[in-house]
Amino acid sequence: MIDIKLIRENPEKIQKAAKDKGIEIDIGHILEIDTKFRELSQKVQSLREERNKAAKEKSIEEGKRIKEELQKLEPELEELERKFAEEFNKIPNPPLPQVPVGTSEKDNIEVRKWGEVPKFNFSPKDHLELGASLGILDFETGAKVSGSQFYFLYGAGAILEIALVQYAIELLHKEGFIPVITPDLAKSRYYLGTGYSPKGDEAQTYEIDGEDLGLIATAEVTLAGKHADEVISEKDLPIKYIGYSHCFRKEAGAYGKFSKGLYRVHQFTKAEMFIYCTPADSEKMHQHILEMEEKIYQGLDLPYRVVEMCTGDLGAMAARKFDIEAWMPSRQEYGEVTSTSNCTDYQARNLNIRYRTKDGRSEFLHMLNGTAIATSRTPLAILENYQQEDGSVLIPKTLQKYMHGIKKIDRK
Repeated sequence: MIDIKLIRENPEKIQKAAKDKGIEIDIGHILEIDTKFRELSQKVQSLREERNKAAKEKSIEEGKRIKEELQKLEPELEELERKFAEEFNKIPNPPLPQVPVGTSEKDNIEVRKWGEVPKFNFSPKDHLELGASLGILDFETGAKVSGSQFYFLYGAGAILEIALVQYAIELLHKEGFIPVITPDLAKSRYYLGTGYSPKGDEAQTYEIDGEDLGLIATAEVTLAGKHADEVISEKDLPIKYIGYSHCFRKEAGAYGKFSKGLYRVHQFTKAEMFIYCTPADSEKMHQHILEMEEKIYQGLDLPYRVVEMCTGDLGAMAARKFDIEAWMPSRQEYGEVTSTSNCTDYQARNLNIRYRTKDGRSEFLHMLNGTAIATSRTPLAILENYQQEDGSVLIPKTLQKYMHGIKKIDRK
């Protein structure tokens, strides 16, 4: 959530910020509820004080009158509070000033490119054909056992996934990130507080019937929840985590023709960067995460481009976001493999996470996240970019030390 002072002091700015994100809200209506709630809250508080005074003075008739009035007003106050919370929580995190204004991904800005796009002297295969012919990727059995968009990995395919996680965690551990293995389930407070809704046109979260639990869509949820309701000393910031978890996503929305196979699945493994920092360090830490993402993909020697998201492609939580898109030969264009978001203090307010400043004040800190490795899309990019004419796939040199002696995946 945003700071309530922002809409009270500058409602036009917040209305425009929401419009730029493509999110419909009525700031005037929210302020109207806020005013009524504050007025009624003040009245109820005064009546409660009068009731306490009447009780001390043993004024029975006055106490009875106040009690009857409170019985009428307190339910109204509760309803106003519920309505306000419902509307207030729809207000998105305002984009930072440097974010390009736009309505959809077509308005995103290419920041830079890295690497040489491979030129094949044969007709390249897509990752599904490669994975099936090499006997390492099996969507048919996944569909039989679990349903569509689930898959099995075998042999070198399974070793490749583990190698990618080892590679990312080792690299980031050297950069001061603390490795964490998180639960794959979280309470609703944490997946809602980080922006993963179980409802709507693009619902993500699988909920557990009869329990206040959902399968996480990313370790961002559990790493954000780790410090909920805490006050962290400024001297301990920044805190940098590299979290490992399985990720589960309903992927309920409608997606395009390039979403087949590993690009959009219901379950995958991910190593996720997460940083808690002061507001003053927020932009620097965002660039740090992006730098780490680029370092990972340069190490894999996969051609990519960095794209900055426009306002309409940010979502509710992020104030600024960058994607890395790797070259995917089967589609003859780049496809997203990582994303890094600066959520400023929006998630911190949702989860009540503060820091104690050097002069003793308690302030909301900033929270940032970024993909290190998603073991669905990164293997996709490796299979397609490293394929050979005979149908085999070379292993990137940086991964070979984790691959149990495998330097090339073939039918053997």
